[in-house]
Amino acid sequence: MLRMEYKPLRALGMKWLLAVALLAMVGCAGGPRMTDDQKSALEDRARARWAALEARDFGAAYEFTTPAYRAVFPREYYLLRFSYAVEWELTEIEVVNYDRPAAVASVVARVMSKPTKQTSAASVAVGATARSLSERWIFTEGEWWYSTNY
Repeated sequence: MLRMEYKPLRALGMKWLLAVALLAMVGCAGGPRMTDDQKSALEDRARARWAALEARDFGAAYEFTTPAYRAVFPREYYLLRFSYAVEWELTEIEVVNYDRPAAVASVVARVMSKPTKQTSAASVAVGATARSLSERWIFTEGEWWYSTNY
């Protein structure tokens, strides 16, 4: 009778099971997830910032930047980042990740954008385009703040 040795396979199976268990523990090591209240507050802040951008109130959008950013960069400098040649419409905000120890959340803002002036037949034909923009928000001083450094 032919007898096969399964020890290497059994050892490999145990190593795989141990690796999966370790990965599961590491995934939980970051601590509790964002609470519903924290998530709701972040989504509200992100929507309010985008409402300011849609209204072209870039000064109001500046107020959502981190206190550290505002301590270094004046409002006038921030205003130079924007163009009046594009219109935006926020369609969705999604919190995609939260690093609790760093107090940093990744947010995706889904936006429709279109030029304010139709300068060619192609721009008229294309119309509004959908974009997903990645944003980083930092929780500090009891509030969510938009990070300009992404």
